[in-house]
Order: sequence, then C-alpha cells, then structure tokens
Amino acid sequence: MARILVVDDQHLIRSGIVTLLRTVEGLGPVVEASDGEEAVAAAREHRPELVLMDIKMPRLSGLAATERILALGLDPTPRIVVLTTFDDDEFVYAALRAGCSGFLLKDMPPAQLLSAVTATLSADLLVAPARIRQLVERHTAHHRQSRTRTDSTSMLTSREVEVLGFVAEGLANEEIAEHMCVSESTVKTHLHRAMTKLNLRSRAQAVVFAYESGIVKVGGRPARPNPLGE
Repeated sequence: MARILVVDDQHLIRSGIVTLLRTVEGLGPVVEASDGEEAVAAAREHRPELVLMDIKMPRLSGLAATERILALGLDPTPRIVVLTTFDDDEFVYAALRAGCSGFLLKDMPPAQLLSAVTATLSADLLVAPARIRQLVERHTAHHRQSRTRTDSTSMLTSREVEVLGFVAEGLANEEIAEHMCVSESTVKTHLHRAMTKLNLRSRAQAVVFAYESGIVKVGGRPARPNPLGE
C-alpha cells in the first residue's frame, strides 16, 4: 500500500484531491501539507512513495521543497509529481530538472487524475520523452545558455552513456536490453550507476540531462512514444 503526500496551499484543491485518493481501494494512507515547509516535515515523518506537489506556495516553493525532500535520502526515493493549474513550460522544466517524475494539471478530470497516480506508482516516468524534448528545445531557444553538464559525462562508461541515450529516446528497459543485446537487469545496473554518478533522482531528470549534456542532440532523432500515450 503506497503512502501519498498531497501538498497545496489552496485548501479546497488539497482536500478535494485527498478525499478523492482516499476513495481508492489499495492505496495507503494519504497525508497533506499546506506549504513547502510542511511538505518537507511530512515527507521526513511519513516517508511517502508519491508526493503530489504544488509549485507556487508561501514560505517555501514546490521546487525548493522537492529539492529538500529528495536530499533527505529516503529509501525508497519518493516520486514527486508537480501539480499545476497551467501548462507553464518554465515551471515544468524546472520541476523535471529538480528531479520530479512528471506533472499533472489540477483541473484534469478525477478519473484521469486517479489513472495518472496509479501510473506514477508503477512507472518511472509520467511525462513522455517527446514532451521533455519539446521543453528542452524551447528552453534552449529562449535562454540560449551554454550547457553546464557536458563535462559530467566524462565520469560515465560508454555503456552508461548509451543507456541514457536510449532512455531519452523513450525506450523502456526491456527495449533497451534488446537493442544492446544484454539482459534487462544489466540495463538497470548501467542506468542506476549512471544516475548515481550524476546525482539524478528520476528517469525524467535523466532524460533532461541526456539532452542538456548533448548525449541526445536537440533536433536530432525524434523521441519514441511513452506507454502512457502522451
């Protein structure tokens, strides 16, 4: 039974999501927090598997709270999904870069929200690589920043770089194993070692890194579709 933490400074939205989640059989306890500071304290106390995190909150933003929660070193590492009322590329990109597994719109239908929560608990990635690719391209076009993570790839083996490239293209571990002619457990090992070396905490964050570092070229081969259909 998965423990879930819902974080939002708007009481009606927060209580509505909490009430909805508590109707689902098989989910564990659902706790709530009204801002980023409370979220960090609740995560430390309750050790949730999933955190639904608002972005704009008083005292401590959702992005800052995400970074603090991931820095706690909880085992297993909680999957954090951003809750937003708008499809804002800058906030979503920053959230994925900070280690979030994806994002959800607050005004999505209840059934769709529940399906997304279930998918997040069973998958490593809620946002399709194609969507991340679009975010990276727009972010690069708007800011025209030089990549700051390129040098980090020097600590990776060629196999680890190869796995990150396949992950960024949207392949599942089983598909990567077929391409590399290795076992799925070997793929998981390479990916785990690469993410540990780079201090990456989610598969989405690994996809962002792969594009930013140049492992996968922006404007190159299109990312493959995500099983979630996004």
